[in-house]
Amino acid sequence: MSAPLKAIDGDADLAALMTDLAAKARAAARVLALAPPEQKNRALAAIERAIRANAPAILAANAEDVAEARAGGMTSAFVDRLTLTQARVDGMADGVATVREIVDPVGAVTESWQRPNGMTIERVRVPLGVIGVIFESRPNVAADAGVLCLKSGNAVILRGGSDSFRSCRAIHQCLVQGLHEAGLPEAAITLVPTRDRAAVGLMLTGLNGGIDVIVPRGGKSLVGRVEAEARVPVFAHLEGVNHIYVDASAKLDMAKSVVLNAKMRRPGVCGAVETLLIDRGAAATTLKPLVELLIEAGCEVRGDDIVQGVDARVKPASDEDWATEYEDAIISAKIVDSLDEAIAHIQNHGSHHTDAIVTEDAAAAQRFLNEVDSAIVLHNASTQFADGGEFGFGAEIGIATGKFHARGPVGAEQLTSFKYRVHGTGQTRP
Repeated sequence: MSAPLKAIDGDADLAALMTDLAAKARAAARVLALAPPEQKNRALAAIERAIRANAPAILAANAEDVAEARAGGMTSAFVDRLTLTQARVDGMADGVATVREIVDPVGAVTESWQRPNGMTIERVRVPLGVIGVIFESRPNVAADAGVLCLKSGNAVILRGGSDSFRSCRAIHQCLVQGLHEAGLPEAAITLVPTRDRAAVGLMLTGLNGGIDVIVPRGGKSLVGRVEAEARVPVFAHLEGVNHIYVDASAKLDMAKSVVLNAKMRRPGVCGAVETLLIDRGAAATTLKPLVELLIEAGCEVRGDDIVQGVDARVKPASDEDWATEYEDAIISAKIVDSLDEAIAHIQNHGSHHTDAIVTEDAAAAQRFLNEVDSAIVLHNASTQFADGGEFGFGAEIGIATGKFHARGPVGAEQLTSFKYRVHGTGQTRP
């Protein structure tokens, strides 16, 4: 494996360092864009082996990060996002294997047609170039972003959160080892080797044309800063203010299973549900069991007057609660009079990330799926399926909530653009 990166203590040479990293990534991107699928897949196979073989080193580095976070008083949800276990490291490696098996998107002809003058026009997928990924706390993003960019022919500059600095370095060494074994430039996957927050600001400038796209992966403040300051295009990954609407026809057992998983499987991930909407027609049989189930599982419930009335442990919900991503074992709950009111509530308070309906009414399900304007909508399934791995992408850089270029889980295909290839036989324009 390559030698560990050294943290930079001062920032005097930071601008020069970042510009140099971007220049090397740009050169690597040109190589990677033309690399055959077989070579990229050899790198991915080597990365998978390296992650599995170096799991002890990754976990040891992560343990130091976690200890530091706990000593700093970080929340349990934050620590959960930061923590790697053997199962999560295995999941990273499994994700690499899945990405390797995906059909290479680069060079795929998505459309082809012939003009009356005999020219043939093709639209073909091409890499974006150099992608800057700025993320917080979750070190697995380093692996996910690195391998997805590799598969899609893009170079990537990774800037992880200071809290996951050691973990990201250990994972990055595995990524570099895979590139080296396949004969690809190591600068194709670059990790910013400093905790200095000024590195983020420099990346947002585009580094003199060195970065083509910025992808923020983190909380609302990070995404807001990136969108406000970036001088290059941004894939917006806003907060996950996600909802589950329990319709009057919902089966209680299914509602309990889906709601509990959506909130408590991992409360700190972006796919966790934050607001529970229950149809008034289901309240008599569904409300109390759902509230008790959540509270007994360790979840704080904040509700409207009706929800408070079924259990004294429910706290009153404020207006702010309906638009809050808790990233913790907290949920807001409300009674609505109809599907129309549920959809309106989601439109007014949601973040267009992921929303679900639990119902046995096919017509209600179809209306919800058609009318809720979110990147991911689900029927009778947990919102925690908002994940590129669960979509079969192997991994994801994040969930894009905007409507331009990419929406939903951003996998290898979403990290490509296109160009037109025109084949003629000497045609000239009159």
